[in-house]
Amino acid sequence: MSSRNMYDGVQSQARVLADKEAADLELLERRLSVRDLATQFESGQAAAAKLLEDELKVQEVGLMELPAIMKQLRGLLGELAGRVAGRNKDDVTEALSLVEVMKAKWTQKESELEQDVRKQTALLKQVSDDAKRMVEEAQGNAYSEVEAAHATVLHVKASLMEQAESVGSVDKQEVEEMRKEVTEAWRIKMLHEPSKTMDLEFEIEGLRQQLTQKTVELIHLRKELVAAKRVGQPGHYELQGEERLGASLIISPLEENGLDISTCTIQWHRESADRSKGGPITGATRPQYAPEPFDVGWILRVGLILPGGKQEILSTSGPLDAAPGLDNFVEALFKKGGAEFNVRLVQQNGEVLRKPLLHVLRVERNQITLFKGRTTKAKEDYSSTIWLCGARGGGQAAMRSLYWVANKGLSLMLVLESERERNAAIMLSRRFASDQNVALLGPDDRLFSGTTPRGHS
Repeated sequence: MSSRNMYDGVQSQARVLADKEAADLELLERRLSVRDLATQFESGQAAAAKLLEDELKVQEVGLMELPAIMKQLRGLLGELAGRVAGRNKDDVTEALSLVEVMKAKWTQKESELEQDVRKQTALLKQVSDDAKRMVEEAQGNAYSEVEAAHATVLHVKASLMEQAESVGSVDKQEVEEMRKEVTEAWRIKMLHEPSKTMDLEFEIEGLRQQLTQKTVELIHLRKELVAAKRVGQPGHYELQGEERLGASLIISPLEENGLDISTCTIQWHRESADRSKGGPITGATRPQYAPEPFDVGWILRVGLILPGGKQEILSTSGPLDAAPGLDNFVEALFKKGGAEFNVRLVQQNGEVLRKPLLHVLRVERNQITLFKGRTTKAKEDYSSTIWLCGARGGGQAAMRSLYWVANKGLSLMLVLESERERNAAIMLSRRFASDQNVALLGPDDRLFSGTTPRGHS
């Protein structure tokens, strides 16, 4: 009876498991994602297969034990029938017949149970196949929906990009048309109704021209005064050029057939207004000299030694004037925090380059940098080892050139786009260096003392 109870329990568990598996699969189909459904299905399928295997093992054990038990029971009853007689023997014989009947029923029951188990197995297999098919269909539907959604997203994205491009082009066109209309309207207004700004610009330009004319007249008067003082004194040369920052001074002969200037030894000097302080400008030994910001406020004097040993001295009529508006321009750059200047590198370590190289000179609060694209030629913090001054050679480019000794092994001659930018770069660099207690000057300029030149403030 224990084996039968075991069979009934296994059968009941198989049915419960099959029903539970079907319910779980239906629930998972409705509520879980395709991946979770597949995972749970595989787990349930493995559990059902294991349970079915256990049931078959129990059935095998029962079938193997049943013949032995019946044989042992018949043997005991046969042995008992040989030992008893009368009524007891009849009981034993009846018991033997009951055993045979029970064996027949047992065999029939086993057959029925086996058929039932086969039915349950077939049912479980069908449920598993149906569930697997449902999972595959769900996966296929999910993949189709994902692909459709992806295609929809791409289509919407392409539509949005196309719309943005079309709107952007329309907006650009409208802005350009509006800009043209505003420009044309402004031009028409300026033609028919001059503004106060234009009046001020014309007035400023007129004042500037008057100032330039007065400056020329003043310089001319100063030269006439110097010439009057030199009456009776023999001389061969005179100093020509505007006595201001941004111009150039040049030694010229008084007579067309005078002494050749190239045969003379030349040295330019700086002197204070009271003639008590000053000294030679190192490297300024050419007939032409382009003043730099440090020269503002000083009198420039040039000494010539003629071939016979005779000396001649020329000087400006007064202290060198600053460039109009340059101080305000440098102040604006200083407040901005720095500036960049386009330059041409024409000389490096004393050697003239066969082809000038275009670079950018960046002047900042803490350092000076010379670079081209991503390549840095020089980058130095402000220190007492750096020299920076105007070029002290001759030529037209001297007014736009500056000399920079970045370090002990690198000296550079740079040509800027204008005299104004050259002087602004020097003044701005010296202003930043001064904030760090560094005097950024030229060779031997630190030997000068006395009045602080306005171009060096």
